[in-house]
Order: sequence, then structure tokens, then C-alpha cells
Amino acid sequence: MNEPAVHLKSLVRTIPDFPKPGILFRDITTLLSNPAAFQETFQLLISRYRNAELHAICGIESRGFLIGAPLALELGIAFVPIRKPGKLPAAVERVEYSLEYGTDSLEIHKDALQPGQRVLLADDLLATGEQFLRQRSLFIDWILSFMKLLSS
Repeated sequence: MNEPAVHLKSLVRTIPDFPKPGILFRDITTLLSNPAAFQETFQLLISRYRNAELHAICGIESRGFLIGAPLALELGIAFVPIRKPGKLPAAVERVEYSLEYGTDSLEIHKDALQPGQRVLLADDLLATGEQFLRQRSLFIDWILSFMKLLSS
């Protein structure tokens, strides 16, 4: 693991047995509340994806919005919100997925992405994003997760 990643990972708090017994919850609010660390994380993401030829960043509600929207602005590409049911105003596609502790669902506007677009998914939990994309069958080249970035 590289030096910045080790430093940033140390700022992510681990909470055992949340939201259910046996789950280790990685709380990124401790990283977000440290302006220097948040900026360092953001700069790492910019340098990693600046030349990736992406078309859009999809952010999963709500923590995926925190880094996804400003990163999309910085990279000069579209930001596409992926939200909990009933939050998007136009026609949506909905997917249900399994979690370690139950099931949930997400929605995306049907016209938000086009086939062949290169998309980065901003989420704080890698499993959620991978599960969503597998079931959504979008062409995705990269999956972004705070924890994956910090563990590389």
C-alpha cells in the first residue's frame, strides 16, 4: 500500500457490529471532517482519473455524491445520481441487490447513460456498487470506492 493510502486509511473509523452484529462498518466521516485529508483524497482521485477518458461519474446516494459530483466537475464530465427509490423525477430503472444484512434497491434515470460510455462509480462501499452494476448490466470500466482506493 502506498504511503498516502496508508495515511488516509488510518483516518477511516471502523465500527464493529454496525448496522448489525458481525458487520464491520467503515465510517468515512472521520476522513471527510479532516479538510487536509479530504483534499488529499480528492487530489489522488483527480490524478488517477484525469486521463481515463471517462464520460460520466455515477454517484450512489448519498456518500457517492460527496466525491462524485466535485470530481465530475474537476474532470469536466457528467455527474449521474443513483438514488434510493422515489427520489428521481423522470422514468427510472430500478435494481434490487443483496447486502450482508438484508436487501435494498437503487434507481437511475433510464436516459442517464448510453451504451459504450465509460463510467466511474463513486460509492463508499465497493460491494454495493459492484452488485448494482452487475444487475444493471451497464458497460463500466472502473469502479470507485473509498475503501478500494485507500487499500491499493
